[in-house]
Amino acid sequence: MTTLAERLKRQALSEGFDAAAICAPDSIPQAPRQLAHFLDRHYHGQMTWLESRAKWRADPLALWPSVRSIIMLAHAYGPDDDPLAVLGQPDRGAISVHARARDYHVIVKRMLKRLGQWLIAASPGTQIKVFVDTAPVMEKPLANAAGLGWQGKHTNLVSRQLGNWFFLGAIFTDLMLDRDSPERDHCGNCRRCLDICPTNAFPAPYLLDARRCISYLTIEHRGPIPDSLRPALGNRIYGCDDCLAVCPWNKFAVRAREVGYQGNAEPPDLAQLATLDDAGFRARFKGSPIRRIGRARLVRNVLYAIGNSGLKRLRGAAQRLTTDPDAAVADAAHWALARLPADR
Repeated sequence: MTTLAERLKRQALSEGFDAAAICAPDSIPQAPRQLAHFLDRHYHGQMTWLESRAKWRADPLALWPSVRSIIMLAHAYGPDDDPLAVLGQPDRGAISVHARARDYHVIVKRMLKRLGQWLIAASPGTQIKVFVDTAPVMEKPLANAAGLGWQGKHTNLVSRQLGNWFFLGAIFTDLMLDRDSPERDHCGNCRRCLDICPTNAFPAPYLLDARRCISYLTIEHRGPIPDSLRPALGNRIYGCDDCLAVCPWNKFAVRAREVGYQGNAEPPDLAQLATLDDAGFRARFKGSPIRRIGRARLVRNVLYAIGNSGLKRLRGAAQRLTTDPDAAVADAAHWALARLPADR
């Protein structure tokens, strides 16, 4: 006779998830210490919500005392192309694979709700809560505890079946479900993800200083990015895939089946992005996770990319923005102009 947990996992796959596993809410006892280590060193930068909600984040039972089981789910978004190829196109902007198409928060949450409704129907009276990356939930340690994968040296989750191109979602429930076994670390002596980081954002294996991470800098960081880090951004205007792309376990990566993740892989033209006003930005990135950072932050990033391009023909795009009302945009425009050649 199949258990409810087994039926639930089968249903998760039928809903479109690529893997599902279950852990107990007290399965990450190391989380408070690790989170405190991260916060005490101010590695979180401007992400103050990590500190203000640390108690909930470190302990699922503090977030919801009724939780008895945590269902962790993986949804693959593996690319069809080489995500690092765009780094050799200085007039184009590099956008992280996860943000090329529709917002994964919307897609995964919809799937979680459908699976949650199935669970409630299978066990009437069940209570659930669903989370996708926006609540104080430590998805990666929980996914490790459930057996979906392990946190690699780049701190992202890696799976022997999926590589590291997948999103995570969580369903908290007051049901007592059969637990899965944790996954062990399979990184071995490999350090490709550490060595490729353009900004040396890893003080040590398995430890990230977000203040130096290009994903953090281009997405979360408000205001001007430190001058010393700007050249290392290259043409990355939203996120960075370098450490993910070089992981050897991606030989098992699953390509995205979800239509919503199969957006336009053609990198955007920097000169065109530099002309966007607020209305144009909202229209172009409707339904995209990029929309949440706003026009000013994206154009700031575009100007850093223009400054790193070495292309004289992009001077005009930068010149027009030297008087932009946003101080960070204007600063980035002046920085770009100072770096662009005037004689070639």
